[in-house]
Amino acid sequence: MFSKLKESLRKSKENFDVTISNIFSSKKDINEIIDNIEETLILSDVGVATSTKICDSLRNSLKKQVDKSEEAVRALLKKEMVNILQSGNDNMSYDDNERKVILVVGVNGVGKTTTIGKLTNLYKKSGKKVLLAAADTFRAGAVEQLDIWAKRSNVDICTGNDGQDPASVVYDATKKFEEGNYDILICDTAGRLHNKKNLMDELEKINRIISKNLSNYKKEVLMILDATTGQNGAIQVKKFFETTDVNSIILTKLDSTSKGGVVFSIVDELKIPIKYIGVGEQIDDIEKFDAMAFVEAIV
Repeated sequence: MFSKLKESLRKSKENFDVTISNIFSSKKDINEIIDNIEETLILSDVGVATSTKICDSLRNSLKKQVDKSEEAVRALLKKEMVNILQSGNDNMSYDDNERKVILVVGVNGVGKTTTIGKLTNLYKKSGKKVLLAAADTFRAGAVEQLDIWAKRSNVDICTGNDGQDPASVVYDATKKFEEGNYDILICDTAGRLHNKKNLMDELEKINRIISKNLSNYKKEVLMILDATTGQNGAIQVKKFFETTDVNSIILTKLDSTSKGGVVFSIVDELKIPIKYIGVGEQIDDIEKFDAMAFVEAIV
């Protein structure tokens, strides 16, 4: 899987790692080198505040050691980047071994339904009894698309009619979940723009139904985030966090962007952990996020 991760992060690595090498080949003063590294981090969508934090720590660490070679600086840089990504682990509130309901949120076009299919397959292969709720009743073909994924993994699904109130679909699914003794309920929701108040209100309604009907079960709000959106993705997470208390993220489309650095600012600023990442288009192309492996793949 690490080879898949490296390949999916190839564009980010080319953008970041090559630039770092050029900095060392053209700059001699260590302070100037770090300033240029900070600029590179910002341009890779790590974010200004997070880039500054990483490089301030890098400067302080370098003051304490004689070795200021490229290899030494890279090692310290990787250490600081891993520390940032692991800072969200303190809020890792999920446990994949317990019965729970997962509310999946995100804007249009992030690969939400496909990712749900991958996640469903992952849980099914681990021996879990999974139920899907097709609550994206607004997008044409969304219910049919999720039904195809359900059949691929041979799991049950609750569906409604086109245009039906999404909250009513989720309501029916919560009842079936308890009656059928399922382990995992995954609720798809309409891909919505974070600045559309009526859609966010509908999401909040769904959230309340889950909290009321399945109050005895762990609830995980999992946001699907398109890595190509860069810092706009961080804004999306903040808005969804205000409405649904997002507590974990799946990052998609890393193979389509050179700005995979957005994960650093999200984890640093919101302390929301990255749970999974997509590493391809096939049903098995999803893996648990590993901070060390992620950093090794781009630096």
